[in-house]
Amino acid sequence: FIRPLLPQDEPFLREMLYQAIYVPPGDAPPARSILEQPELVHYIRGWGHPGDLGLVAEAADGSPVGAAWLRLFGAQDPGYGFVDDQTPELSIALLPKARGYGTGSRLMSALLEQARAAGHRAVSLSVSPENPALRLYQRLGFVTVAQAGGSLTMLKELSKGR
Repeated sequence: FIRPLLPQDEPFLREMLYQAIYVPPGDAPPARSILEQPELVHYIRGWGHPGDLGLVAEAADGSPVGAAWLRLFGAQDPGYGFVDDQTPELSIALLPKARGYGTGSRLMSALLEQARAAGHRAVSLSVSPENPALRLYQRLGFVTVAQAGGSLTMLKELSKGR
């Protein structure tokens, strides 16, 4: 089941932000305090601002297992996948137990449709080239537009098909 991401979901959104941090196989995950860094916390702080769009995937028992969300950033406080202040940046994460079942694809497709309906012309994101999610993003039509600091900035034009 997929439902809208609400302001009261911010604690779960915090967990999803932590899960969205790519950790290469064999590396130790970062301390959770990393989420207090300004360049990360701005992805979730005060969720529900005008322009915020997001969805939560729930398991059959109603517990949240994943989220995908969009937020606009300005040049003064850009996200990792910043393109311009008119292009929202997409973040997505699933709990480990929910990965590999198509939930991410469903969340992304539904959120991209919401973004199109809201009038956005494109959506961006940032991903490590080693992250297996890169294949999902490519399959959904994201293309690499920049590379910096070991990450790819990808863009999906919404006016062209899916």
